[in-house]
Amino acid sequence: MTTTATRYLHLVRHGEATPDGSGLTGNGRRQAALLGHRLRGVPFAAVHHGPLPRAEETARLIHAELADGIPLHRTESAGDYVPHFPRRDELPPESADFFLRFLEGTTPEEQEQGAALARRALDRFTGPVEGEEDRHELVVTHNFLVAWLVRDAMHAPAWRWLGLNHANAALTVIRYAPGRPATVLLANDMRHLPADLRWTGFPPELHI
Repeated sequence: MTTTATRYLHLVRHGEATPDGSGLTGNGRRQAALLGHRLRGVPFAAVHHGPLPRAEETARLIHAELADGIPLHRTESAGDYVPHFPRRDELPPESADFFLRFLEGTTPEEQEQGAALARRALDRFTGPVEGEEDRHELVVTHNFLVAWLVRDAMHAPAWRWLGLNHANAALTVIRYAPGRPATVLLANDMRHLPADLRWTGFPPELHI
């Protein structure tokens, strides 16, 4: 019988990006460094990041704050893609038009590729790990994948990744313990960021 241990999956959306997506703004670099400082002492087995510059730069800035010797991996399944393109009949009637307009530029090829990458992400990053030692892993990615993995942990319908918004350099942690359902321990946590570096997707009067 294979022995399994608990996986702690730390998920991070990249820091604030430049308008052309070629890297991070000054605020984005500050966000990444502050998150790295917060994560010092976590015994990460690996840091993974998506292939786009804003995710890679965020990962490298966080990685620079961590203990020496932690592997840093560029991972296609940690990239920016639509993980599931819903049918109209999957969506709540009152919001179907809104979500389908949001996704209307997604080509059939992108839909197919996104679904395949989403399956690979679930295979690679979720569930307990083999062995007797718990494992901590960090994935620096994009809003869509964080939402997809949170949705999976909550056993929500596939379309429900839509509408889950995560701030730049916010931290989400999911625990996968043997014999138990996945548990979201933290979601969109920004306590490491000062108020001027927090982004919630909502206007200032709704910030907490």
